[in-house]
Amino acid sequence: MIENITWYGHATMKFRGEKIVYIDPYELKGSAYEPADIVLITHDHYDHCSPQDIEKVAKADTVIIAPASCQSQLSGKIKIIAAGEKMIEQGVQIEAVPAYNIGKKFHPKSAGGVGYIVTLNGKRIYQAGDADFIPEMKQITADIAILPIGGTYTMTAAEAAEAANAINPEIAIPMHFGAIIGSKKDAEEFKKRTNVRVEILTPEKN
Repeated sequence: MIENITWYGHATMKFRGEKIVYIDPYELKGSAYEPADIVLITHDHYDHCSPQDIEKVAKADTVIIAPASCQSQLSGKIKIIAAGEKMIEQGVQIEAVPAYNIGKKFHPKSAGGVGYIVTLNGKRIYQAGDADFIPEMKQITADIAILPIGGTYTMTAAEAAEAANAINPEIAIPMHFGAIIGSKKDAEEFKKRTNVRVEILTPEKN
């Protein structure tokens, strides 16, 4: 399944399975992107909810799924989701889970940000959104866990390693580094501290 996951940097992911799913497209500089069947948005910050980047991957019938806080920024076929909710979209199971900070002001739980568990090719892929190591992560069941490691706005590498060890996926993938915050050094630190298999992806040139 790892070969069907593309990282475009920061928190932007593409999953290829029965459908093409993007999460948080941001700063897409090219023009030739595989059209999205589904776009998932985790929260309303500019580096995650970027209408001009969504346009680069959207087609006429692309469905955009996002928390209510994003609705005013978006256009097209919009579906609103909240943490704890599940939906089947075009045969793809999508589950929204909480994503928030503990002891930081950037992503309060009250803001309604989410992470997603997407089931494609029979695998549960968890993209955590902008979050710390929150208690709810201990209940996550996933084959692949994609976790932010950059610190400041999200978990540090060490905290993300704790989260990965608690979730215990087949594969853990670090994200949210190398752009606004965090570095490859953080990704290596994450890998060193994590008990499960870690794949450090190279951002796709776009």
